[in-house]
Amino acid sequence: MGGQKNAASSSRRSFCSGFWSSALRRKTLASQSDAAAVHGEVLVRGLGLFELILLGIGASVGAGIFVITGTVAHDAGPGVTISFVLAGAACVLNALCYAELSSRFPAVVGGAYMYTYAAFNELTAFLVFTQLMLDYHIGAASIARSLASYVISFLEIFSVLKGHIPSWIGGGKELFGGVVSINILAPILLIILTMILCFGVRESSVVNSVMTVTKVLIVIVVIFAGSFEIDVSNWSPFAPNGIKAIVTGATVVFFAYVGFDAIANSAEESKRPQRDLPIGILGSLLVCIILYVAVCLVITGMVPYKFLAEDAPLAQAFTAKGLKFVSILISVGAIAGLTTTLLVGLYVQSRLYLGLGRDGLLPSVFAKVHPTRHTPIHSQVWVGCVAGIMAGLFNVHELSHILSVGTLTGYSVVSACVITLRWKDKVGSQGSRMCISSWHEGIISLVVVACCGFGAGICYRFGGSFIFLVVAIVIAILAAAALHFRQAYSDPPGFSCPGVPVVPIASIFFNIFLFAQLHEEAWLRFIIVSFISVGIYAIYGQYNANVVSSEHSIIYHGIPSEAA
Repeated sequence: MGGQKNAASSSRRSFCSGFWSSALRRKTLASQSDAAAVHGEVLVRGLGLFELILLGIGASVGAGIFVITGTVAHDAGPGVTISFVLAGAACVLNALCYAELSSRFPAVVGGAYMYTYAAFNELTAFLVFTQLMLDYHIGAASIARSLASYVISFLEIFSVLKGHIPSWIGGGKELFGGVVSINILAPILLIILTMILCFGVRESSVVNSVMTVTKVLIVIVVIFAGSFEIDVSNWSPFAPNGIKAIVTGATVVFFAYVGFDAIANSAEESKRPQRDLPIGILGSLLVCIILYVAVCLVITGMVPYKFLAEDAPLAQAFTAKGLKFVSILISVGAIAGLTTTLLVGLYVQSRLYLGLGRDGLLPSVFAKVHPTRHTPIHSQVWVGCVAGIMAGLFNVHELSHILSVGTLTGYSVVSACVITLRWKDKVGSQGSRMCISSWHEGIISLVVVACCGFGAGICYRFGGSFIFLVVAIVIAILAAAALHFRQAYSDPPGFSCPGVPVVPIASIFFNIFLFAQLHEEAWLRFIIVSFISVGIYAIYGQYNANVVSSEHSIIYHGIPSEAA
């Protein structure tokens, strides 16, 4: 009996020891030639700088530019313009971090997941993937249903169709007390876009470029036409509900900018990744900021902010001015915007699955690339099927309050990756005076910054004492000082994020501050998904991961000769 207990105890210790040994592995990034030898055909390099910028714009500028402005303007007034500027500035911090890592690993598929694998460890990378993937899956299904609804609304412009299209085609037919919501058009649209993505990156890039250029031109026309209808008296008062409403608005519109990380996931398909990826990330974000700010100025100048419609403010504003033809253009722009957002979202998901398939953390079928089309067809079809089933059977709009968890988590970890990969001695032989290594001291400081960001966010959200907010900020500053003065930083190859570690720290703090503004169910979702992810990793991932090397050094993924 005692022997059985000892054996069981020994088995548990062996499992725990093996689990932590696997979980703490860091990725040594193999060269592209090695990846090609292991996985067969690689992705084709068909994306230039212009295509990458359009990819980022296509991912970011969706229906939000036609909708979210009115929602926020009801509270912030014309100050919604400042809300977009503040949110854009915060996103620039994240974009700078992404730009450095995309230049540091200029041909790595996987984006935030792969950066985390190289900077931290295998388990953290898998957690980042699962949090991001849940956002992407729910988001794709939700966007598909919105796109179907916009298509139906556009078709009903024609009197012969108005009122004759059944709700189950594009609007959603609820069954079983709302548990099931049938939508036929959304899965059809997903099938079409999945087929385009499977056909080839050049072909899908052409579709994205055409649709993105179309919607940007429509937005420019809207701005130009609306500028002649501006009444500057509508801009007064500029901030009717004070600065807090503007800051709160910035936390809402922040998510209108997300999508530039799609460019980082296209690294293996970029012609000149080390040069073009950073430019594409920052360039697409700046274009989005300019478009959003211009639209805000026009819409709040055309109509008093109190009278803006929340569901379709731009269309309503132009209709009120007797410019109905512009309203039709806005509907077309919304359809184009949603199409490109959905297309790029599906594209990014497949590349993430491809990265995990190559690393063995998911079945190898996800790592297969078509020998002639050079696209990860199995991953792409899987992504399309998941989104199609969800969009066709469920009203996923109701899950919107648990979204953005993965995005904010991914952005925060990427910012932390910039700091850890810059440390000259990551294993902690600098001789810290404390009982912990320099590496662990740095990690603790990063965690303290994140906790302070969450604490400050909670105080702001629930109207807590100003003293607690100041205390959280002061502690975060002290942790930032520790990172600045007690760590030595090296300059990376390629693009360098300025102000390290201050810029990444500010990015982490603001991202987690926003995390605190999410619905409480979103926090619960983060915890539940994390536990499930650890279970999946314990059962499958730790035993099947492809460990290239046990060394902690980084071997740069193969850089094309023209970009070297």
